[in-house]
Amino acid sequence: MSLRFHRFARLGVLAAALVAAGGAMAQTAICYNCPTEWADWGTQLKAIKARTGITVPADNKNSGQSLAQLVAEKASPVADVTYLGVTFAVQAAKDGVVEPYKPAAWKDIPDGLKDPAGNWFTIHSGTLGFMVNVDALKGKPVPKSWADLLKPEYKGLIGYLDPASAFVGYVGAVAVNQARGGTLDNFKPAIDYFKALQKNEPIVPKQTSYARVLSGEIAILLDYDFNAYRAKYKDKANVAFVIPSEGTLAVPYVMSLVAKAPHAADAKKVLDFTLSDEGQAIWAKAYLRPVRASAMPKEIEAQFLPASDYARAKTVDYARMAESQRAFSDQYLKEVR
Repeated sequence: MSLRFHRFARLGVLAAALVAAGGAMAQTAICYNCPTEWADWGTQLKAIKARTGITVPADNKNSGQSLAQLVAEKASPVADVTYLGVTFAVQAAKDGVVEPYKPAAWKDIPDGLKDPAGNWFTIHSGTLGFMVNVDALKGKPVPKSWADLLKPEYKGLIGYLDPASAFVGYVGAVAVNQARGGTLDNFKPAIDYFKALQKNEPIVPKQTSYARVLSGEIAILLDYDFNAYRAKYKDKANVAFVIPSEGTLAVPYVMSLVAKAPHAADAKKVLDFTLSDEGQAIWAKAYLRPVRASAMPKEIEAQFLPASDYARAKTVDYARMAESQRAFSDQYLKEVR
């Protein structure tokens, strides 16, 4: 009896140890809005797994959908970290669904690109313009301006992400609004523009549409420079990036620690990695401007459009942009969609 008891006891201890080891190996952190096709999150997630042992599943929600989910789950959070356009992060802090965390490279982030308390911080930025599949234009000229997109020759060829839901969509609205004389208090120029654009029957998806541009389904997409350069230099597609002649917008993308994150310790390791030398280099090689400027290789920067083109890309008061977002969305839904 005693021998059998000790044998079972040893087996029980071994089983418990195996379960504990399995749990330790199966480290997971949930990220909202980390799509593999967007900003090369696919490579970043693989690197996080390789360097930290933490599995971060890809997630295809956009910024608006992520914030809505975080608010819905506020009492019992599912996500650990989230990636958002800056205006959504400002709102997330107001909604109390993210909490302060200052990552290891906090001091390297310029003051204007982080919340002083640590509720959000920039990891990289992009410039909005036209991502153009030249072959899908079938001989039509590459558009050079916001005004060009209103020409009937581009009917059925244009796409933009839903500006009432996706951050890149809202950025496009702010960009065209500023370019056509509007302000963050007056979105009439943007609303009028989108009304006019409807004559060209644009495609208006909610999620990243990179693959739809490469396939030619969407010939001209309002999107960021980093997606266009990735298509051109990595996927070898005949894609051009255009910074419209009337001007555009450069914007930061940020990350946050979710309030009461279920896996907070692993979440912090993930956030630290995105700002590490290796993490920032991955963003740079995906043609994003890393928030730590020293991470941008000269050979990558040389593939960007000239500085004279980027001079047309402006910044705005992002906190004010966040405050204006709800009113714009309501106006867009009422008058355009």
